Amino acid sequence: MSLTVTPAAGMPSTLPAAGTNPADLTVTVHGHRPAPQGSKRHVGRGRLIEQSTRVKPWRAAVDEAVRAATAGMVPLDGPLSVEIAFTVRKPASAPKTRITWPTTRDSGDLDKLLRSTFDALTTAGAIADDSRIVEVTARKMHPGEGLDALDAPGAVIRVWKLTPAVAR
Repeated sequence: MSLTVTPAAGMPSTLPAAGTNPADLTVTVHGHRPAPQGSKRHVGRGRLIEQSTRVKPWRAAVDEAVRAATAGMVPLDGPLSVEIAFTVRKPASAPKTRITWPTTRDSGDLDKLLRSTFDALTTAGAIADDSRIVEVTARKMHPGEGLDALDAPGAVIRVWKLTPAVAR
């Protein structure tokens, strides 16, 4: 199946619709709280460190899950489409009997959650470089409250390799 798009100059007229084909890579990260990769803090002598202490454990969890899923696999290269469903902690103050959206500061900015996860996909060797990602679908939700939501914090990550279709 293919998706027709309005091509930019020199681009093919159709690309495969990523969601219609099985993913080239699917990874589930269980039991770790997704962490945004935000700003860095200068600590002197040209050294910068992450402001968030949660980034390192999150990236390590993604790295471990990716390495387990990609043992012996060559990194995906070329144009890539990525879909990530982040499951974040539900605040104690949130209603228990209805679905709510994770819009608090504690749930993290979606773009910064993507940055930390993309970097982990690259360092784990799943993808050649995060600059290869040309299409992203991302969402964040509370446990058990949405498409691909896990029962605890974590993420479901799918990656497709896009191949240009023949221009008409």
